[in-house]
Amino acid sequence: MQTEKKTSKLAIGKRLIGHIGAYKRDALISPLYTIGCVILEILIPYLTASIIDNGIAMGNMGHVAKIGLLMVAMALLAMLCGVRANLHSAKASTGFAANLREAMFENVQTFSFSNIDKFSTAGLVTRLTTDVSHIQMAFQMILMICTRAPATLVVSLVMALSINAKLSLIFLGVMLVLIVALFIIVPMSMRYFRQMFKKYDVLNGTIKENVGAIRVVKAFVREEHEHEKFTKAAQDVFHNSVSAEKIISLNGPIMTSCVYACILLISWFGAQMIVHQTGLTTGELTSLLSYIFHVLMSLMMLSMIFVMLTNSIAAAQRVDEVLGEKTDIASPDNAVRQVKDGSIDFENVTFSYRQTEEGKPVLSDIDLHIRSGETIGVIGGTGSSKSSLVNLISRLYDVDSGCVRVGGVDVREYDIETLRSEVSVVLQKNVLFSGTILDNLRWGDENATEEQCREACRLACADEFISNMPEGYNTKIERGGTNVSGGQKQRLCIARALLKKPKVLILDDSTSAVDTATDAKIRAAMRKHIPGTTKIIIAQRIASVEDADRVLVMDEGRIDGFDTPENLLKNNKIYREVYESQAHAGSGDFDEAAKRDTIDEKGGACV
Repeated sequence: MQTEKKTSKLAIGKRLIGHIGAYKRDALISPLYTIGCVILEILIPYLTASIIDNGIAMGNMGHVAKIGLLMVAMALLAMLCGVRANLHSAKASTGFAANLREAMFENVQTFSFSNIDKFSTAGLVTRLTTDVSHIQMAFQMILMICTRAPATLVVSLVMALSINAKLSLIFLGVMLVLIVALFIIVPMSMRYFRQMFKKYDVLNGTIKENVGAIRVVKAFVREEHEHEKFTKAAQDVFHNSVSAEKIISLNGPIMTSCVYACILLISWFGAQMIVHQTGLTTGELTSLLSYIFHVLMSLMMLSMIFVMLTNSIAAAQRVDEVLGEKTDIASPDNAVRQVKDGSIDFENVTFSYRQTEEGKPVLSDIDLHIRSGETIGVIGGTGSSKSSLVNLISRLYDVDSGCVRVGGVDVREYDIETLRSEVSVVLQKNVLFSGTILDNLRWGDENATEEQCREACRLACADEFISNMPEGYNTKIERGGTNVSGGQKQRLCIARALLKKPKVLILDDSTSAVDTATDAKIRAAMRKHIPGTTKIIIAQRIASVEDADRVLVMDEGRIDGFDTPENLLKNNKIYREVYESQAHAGSGDFDEAAKRDTIDEKGGACV
């Protein structure tokens, strides 16, 4: 089992290193400069011994000056090599991190919804930021310290053995003690580092949720509750980190004890050898003491590497999970690249989310046939799988069994980009991006002219409120669209979808925040100006679907009815109950959500 884990970690390392790309040259040059620096530094104590034994002891100041100048030159050259090594390692590690982030982000863009469901948003953010930063630091230390420490260790031992082999055995004894200590400390601390990254995910998720919903937090005066949540998440990270550091902190005292023990032993035995003149000079003892520090410092550096690698291995595994995740929805070979029309057919469709308990189907036995150009309303209670149904049309998910056809072709046979260009979806959660209104609209068609954008906005009843803004269509939208109301955001998203000129337009409860009058105007404008587009309107209000050609009634993942509004009112219990409950409640009034938009929408007109 242990071998399998090591193999797995090695495989992860190889996969990640494959992303170093253009920075491979810097990664190779940096260790060469480091080795050169080490050799020059290790020779300096050897020259020091020559100064003491052949210069000072014999009163030969010419020798002292000559060797001294040579030492200065070697020190300067070592410093230059060290600077070059640092520059190349910094460039290689930074570039490596940039490539990893780019590769992760690029792979995330290929994910289907089911792939995305495997990772939390906060988890992906942590992996792209904190985890990659840990890998970057570890890689830079590997280039520098993992080259310097072994090189220093080997060259210092060789030099020490060449001076006095017997005394050098003390080095080997101390090294064994340190190596055993590392093999005990590292595995113990790694468990805590793995847990710590999961705690970071929770912490980042708490921050993201709080900042994203700050208006709701303040509206309900829940700052204290949110502060408690954050404190708990931060404390979890703190306690986990402290637990890891407690174990790692044992490394320092062990190292220090070994250093002092080695100094005392070599000083004692070395002094005895000098006094009895048994093959050791004062200069050689001085050199040996210098090599002690070089050897033990290299071991301390290696222990730091082990700690850093322990931390980064957990990060590397998490990054590799994202890089290794392959989309389960991809365009087939010889994919169809043209959608004939907007007809839609569901044939014996069953669908489940893999993450649900026991894979319980959320859609069962769906048989549905929609003609091109029809306007279809979809209603049903919360959890009746209305959104799940329409997500299959643009192949955001794949069916478990059966098939979905658009334009007479199974959606799995289409080129995904072609299909999604012709099936425009305005999702339940409306999202706008930072930039101008025009920038956001051109997500629908990046080459759209301003007049085309205005036309789409007129159809979506958005042109009037945009024109009333100081900068019109060049008005800046803040991140997440926080400077526009819910109804305005919905209409901008509808306009963005219309710019694609799709064969199928899906509005997933996309007019819930506008008043019923504006909702009616939007539907009338679409009926008049895009009659050939198949329109699917998911709504909670009967008023939003009562002028549809047919209405689909969903109940617990099954079709309960599919007919004209008039026939459903006579024959379908669910439709009739919804109709009557809204009629009694005064469905012609504004929704509570729409009241926020009343002031800026009164008098608005659509094309």
